[in-house]
Amino acid sequence: MKFYVHKLGCPKNEVDADYIAARLIAAGHTPVDDPNEAETIIVNTCGFIQAAKEESINAILDLAQLKNSGSVKRVYATGCLTQRYGDELLTDMNELDGAFGLGALDSIADAVTDSSRLRKTVRQDVRDLAYLDWNSRHIGDGLPYAYLKISDGCDRKCSYCAIPLMRGKYRSRPFKSILNEAEFLAANGKRELILVSQEATLWGSESGWEYGLVDLLDALGKVTGIEWIRLLYLHPARTSDNLIKHLAAKNKTVNYFDLPLQHINSDILRSMKRETRRDTIERLLAKIREYSPDAVIRASFMVGFPGETEAHFDELCEFVEDNRFDRVGVLAFSAEEGTSAATLPDQIPDEIKIERQDRLMMLQMEIAFERNNSLIGNIVEVIIDTVETDGPAVGRTRGDCPEIDQEVIVVGGQPKVGEFCRVRIEQAEGYDLKGTVVTAKL
Repeated sequence: MKFYVHKLGCPKNEVDADYIAARLIAAGHTPVDDPNEAETIIVNTCGFIQAAKEESINAILDLAQLKNSGSVKRVYATGCLTQRYGDELLTDMNELDGAFGLGALDSIADAVTDSSRLRKTVRQDVRDLAYLDWNSRHIGDGLPYAYLKISDGCDRKCSYCAIPLMRGKYRSRPFKSILNEAEFLAANGKRELILVSQEATLWGSESGWEYGLVDLLDALGKVTGIEWIRLLYLHPARTSDNLIKHLAAKNKTVNYFDLPLQHINSDILRSMKRETRRDTIERLLAKIREYSPDAVIRASFMVGFPGETEAHFDELCEFVEDNRFDRVGVLAFSAEEGTSAATLPDQIPDEIKIERQDRLMMLQMEIAFERNNSLIGNIVEVIIDTVETDGPAVGRTRGDCPEIDQEVIVVGGQPKVGEFCRVRIEQAEGYDLKGTVVTAKL
């Protein structure tokens, strides 16, 4: 049976999709890159915010049309959206042939093998997701980096977030399981590991665990073939001095701090239940810059949270302007069913949310362009992600995460995918940079 997995949502979902593909391959099925060539389609859904839910539903509807015009016989859905709303999707969408919760790999394989049409969602307890022990993973791309999941679930009680309702409580993935997969990824050509979770800073915090996060980073740094390790999602309330010093030191973990700060006004942070205040965030940023003046800081914020006044938003804008972050992401608040923030008074109209999101991103754009212009003439280390046929190579610096940060267009030197090059920056083109190789691979 030829199958196609449609990936939606965050990198954690992308990893889950690779596990699904591996399980189907083990059952004797064949992956294809084009849904038009598939007999079975699996849509790996996202349910984080309303826009992601709508994207998932539209993807199911669009791909289900291939049952009328192509070889597709069955369309199944899995992932976060089906974990929570699978039965409702099956009731409302006759186009869907089955729904599976998180980690139901064996059940998905059985359904594909039998070409089954199921009218009830297949779920398992999210506390018992055995796939986190790692057995096999499908690598269907030629990219030099891979996302590596180190935990699942979340114990935080952020008032706006539905993740715990879908993925359950926080569970650290076993140390050996992570190392096994890292070695597998390195053996398959990956040079950069990007560690993902709902919150990296809690890894290994369960009572009785022998290792902590820094120990894990040290161990991953010894995996042959891996040159860069990038750590995402550092909760500002749990980013320790020990971790800051490790990221600042000379090792394979890049000096990149991904901080979901969400806001800076203490009243808004309290309403968000973020366990931080303005003063604690400012102390954390000062400490990072003290230990590592060259640290790249990516901050993410939420605008339009219930009760956010124009004064609160102005305070956030002033904070971003004063701190001049290297990277910034901005999300407009989405009222999610089952979260306490959805029922708070003083909800902000959508048009104001979008206007504030645009204003903050415009402010950051000026900062980002100024930073990029200051790099002209500098020589930076770049990993090559892709090489176009008869065209330039495209890569990233240590300070850039794939898919969310900027890129470097590289000319000269005939670099190959996965190589690390020294590149002289010659031009800034908005968020991206352009440069020439000054030495061959490092």
